[in-house]
Amino acid sequence: MTTPQRSPSMRERFNISRLALRYPWLTLGFWLAISIAGILAFSSLKYALFPDVTFPVVVVNATAPITNASGMEAKVTQPIERQLKSLDKQGLDTVRSTTYPGRAIISLSFSVGSNLETSRDRVETVLKQVSLPTGSSYEITPINLNESAVVSYAVTSPQESLAELTTTVQSKILPTIAEVPGVLKATLLGVPADAQVKELPPANTQRGEEVIQAAGSSAVRFNGKDALAIEVVKRSDANTLEVVSEVEKTIAWLQSSLPNLKLTQATTQADYIDEATHATIEALVGAVILSVIVIYPFLWNWKATLISALAIPTSLWGTAIIMAMLGLNLETITLLALALVIGIIVDDAIVDVENIARHIEEGEPPRQAAISATDEIGLTVTSATLTIAAVFLPVAFMGNVVGQFFKPFGIVVSASVLISLLVARTLSPLLAAYWLKPRRHQTNQGTPQSGNFSHLYYRLLAWSLRHRWLVMGIAVLSLVLGIALIPLLPKGFIPKLDRGEFNVTYTAPLPQLPMMPPDMAGQLPSGTTPPTGLPTAQVPPGGAPQLPLGSTAPENAGAANGQAGLPPGIDPASLMAGKFPIVNPLNDSLKVAKQLESTIQKSPEVQSVFTAVGTRQQPNKGTLYVRLNHDRKQHTTEVQDQIRQQLPTIPDVTTSVEDIQFVDTGGEKPLQVALLGNNPVTLSQTAAKIQDRVAALPGFADVTITGEANKQGKVAEITRLNSRRVAYISANLTGTLALGDATNQVVKIANEVKPADVTLDLGGDSARAGEVFGSFGMTLTLSVLSVLLVLVLLFRSWTDPLVIVISLPLSIVGAIFALLVTQSDFGMISVIGIIFLLGLTNKSAILLVDYVNQLRQGGMSRTDAILKAGPVRLRPILMTTAATILGMLPIALGWGAGAELRAPMAIAIIGGLITSTLLSLIVVPVLYALLDDVRSRSQKIV
Repeated sequence: MTTPQRSPSMRERFNISRLALRYPWLTLGFWLAISIAGILAFSSLKYALFPDVTFPVVVVNATAPITNASGMEAKVTQPIERQLKSLDKQGLDTVRSTTYPGRAIISLSFSVGSNLETSRDRVETVLKQVSLPTGSSYEITPINLNESAVVSYAVTSPQESLAELTTTVQSKILPTIAEVPGVLKATLLGVPADAQVKELPPANTQRGEEVIQAAGSSAVRFNGKDALAIEVVKRSDANTLEVVSEVEKTIAWLQSSLPNLKLTQATTQADYIDEATHATIEALVGAVILSVIVIYPFLWNWKATLISALAIPTSLWGTAIIMAMLGLNLETITLLALALVIGIIVDDAIVDVENIARHIEEGEPPRQAAISATDEIGLTVTSATLTIAAVFLPVAFMGNVVGQFFKPFGIVVSASVLISLLVARTLSPLLAAYWLKPRRHQTNQGTPQSGNFSHLYYRLLAWSLRHRWLVMGIAVLSLVLGIALIPLLPKGFIPKLDRGEFNVTYTAPLPQLPMMPPDMAGQLPSGTTPPTGLPTAQVPPGGAPQLPLGSTAPENAGAANGQAGLPPGIDPASLMAGKFPIVNPLNDSLKVAKQLESTIQKSPEVQSVFTAVGTRQQPNKGTLYVRLNHDRKQHTTEVQDQIRQQLPTIPDVTTSVEDIQFVDTGGEKPLQVALLGNNPVTLSQTAAKIQDRVAALPGFADVTITGEANKQGKVAEITRLNSRRVAYISANLTGTLALGDATNQVVKIANEVKPADVTLDLGGDSARAGEVFGSFGMTLTLSVLSVLLVLVLLFRSWTDPLVIVISLPLSIVGAIFALLVTQSDFGMISVIGIIFLLGLTNKSAILLVDYVNQLRQGGMSRTDAILKAGPVRLRPILMTTAATILGMLPIALGWGAGAELRAPMAIAIIGGLITSTLLSLIVVPVLYALLDDVRSRSQKIV
């Protein structure tokens, strides 16, 4: 009589390791092909600093024959803003406007990731319905902030004048650079007023555009000498390093053919990108080495160590294929993901190989041990890996900056762990079945020390089961302590980077030139026009004057500040003869730049100073780009603070020492507070009071305000935010003052000073940090729910997943404490680290709970099953935790360029892993017992 065969269990049916062992050559061939394809894919990936995040901005530039700002606001700005209100449901986030006499600039910021051209078309469509005064016009300009200047060159010559250099550059250099692949446009800056500028070729899609700023509209200096400058802007879809590399080759060729001039690199994004990416790759290599080293002391078997280690390159090659398919780059965020995931990649293989090795130690043949061990551990490994991927689901669907910024991070982590799961379930068991052999005098103690340690843990576990409520009380107290420490953390958005470069910006006063009297305007010779860029009493920054001398429009006559007549020293007869008084603000602005240059160049840490004045059609403003020595002894912030203190005080000139922004949004300072109200004079006076008090506080620098009133108490410009009048208070931060603390201080002062009808709003990094913290709780909740859902589907019950999920908050204690000890910012980077941590810390709980359930299904009592499962699972738990921590150690230590950005995440994860592992080894079994009692009682009631 034949004995009926036992039907395979669910674990056996879904164990793909059996399939891999059945077809060994197919398994090896598959992973060999993946490795080869992965190596090719990895070599095709491009380097970048940050992910390609679209910040779509559309600017509406409106003009009208209106001579005062308030009239322009009422008749032009407000009707346009009201018409644009209909776009609120189509991705329009923020509407900012600045109104001058005769001109209004409305800047529209759309949701991160919105299509720029679609946004521009929507703006054009709605503005067709707007009603504006006769003679009004507007221009719509889409701005892609990813189309940034990636490299600039200073052009000098000891033999040729700037006018002669202009001719050479526009005929021989500019066209050649514009033809470089990936170049959107090449712009010539600093063209002198006496230069002859030829007509430029029309732009086309086959090559970059040539742009020459108007002669006399800007000035450039390099290391204290007058120069021209060529600014190269890349296309939004082009790679920075590739474009800069090709431009450098072109410049080298041009330099060899033009010996009379010198082309010197003045600014570049490429150097820091190259340094930061290579530093992250070095951290990644260090993570691989440390993760492998930690395995051997636990297994004392070099073959088992090698099998586990092979999971790292195999998984990385597979991830590279996914990255290439999705068009991702090797930038700081994706490389950080790869470096952090090294320990996790090897974890799955460790758990499988360790379990196979244990079965072999217990006397099973290697092939049978591979089958039995993978049957036993399959659900555990799968659950742990899927929960890591699940925590990033909410991040992927976040539409704000955090979501868009870290979407590539989540993709890379999820792809890596899923591929490593496949490696651990196929390749690792196959190699273990053929390579691992029983050793003579083999014991099941693993390492020489593990027996004593397991016995100690057994005793602690037994004591905890007898004092369950005391253990839970300690766990809850730890969680409360961790949450209580959060207010003590320094809060920010993105850590300040030691880039070795920064900007010094300044704003000089515009000259006040009254309008020509109407009777004199009528006597001007026919056809006479004033020089381009001639300043008037109210010259709006960002464009040509709207009320030039010689205007015959009656509504323009004598409108400048209510004055009539000409300034002293100007002969009306010169106007009658067609000679116009030229007051050039560029010359005065350049004098300011030279004073600042001489101070900056005295610093021994400064390598070069590149000065650009009036390059944004704002002749009274300039930017000095400061590059520090590569072998400098001081941090960038220390040099900034020293130069800030040494800069001369120039009457009516405001200066600011600013960090290089990863996205150029026009020189926005990290701290910005908006005062919203109805009366611009009240807003200006309130902002001035706040400015005085904030500037006196330690840690604040370069405190500036917008919309300042003139000596007559009038405001020359009206600024609006989301259809309300606004004045901004902006500041840079020095020393160790955290953004969160600084924002709180300014808000407190503002609330004490402002009138009742003035409200506050945050901007800059302050607003972005608030957005991070505002979404943190919701994202954390959704991540936990995602983990719970995955576990419920895998365990097919609610009790066991609840045990695992309830233990997750224990990791927050260590994360917060680690950030506090290291004084790392609690910002966007560390928040993602804590979310990442949720996916890691449940692995220990899953290992314990799943094995306890297996033992109970085999007939063991609950207490006996817990006391056996704990010591048995102790070794893989400690191995995986140690591998993950050591893998992240090179990142946490903060070595290399960009370390400030990478370290907070690794620090948070390491701190959380340490406390969660120590606590979960005790708390999880106790919590399992408590919830099991609840389940038993509820079943009895039913």
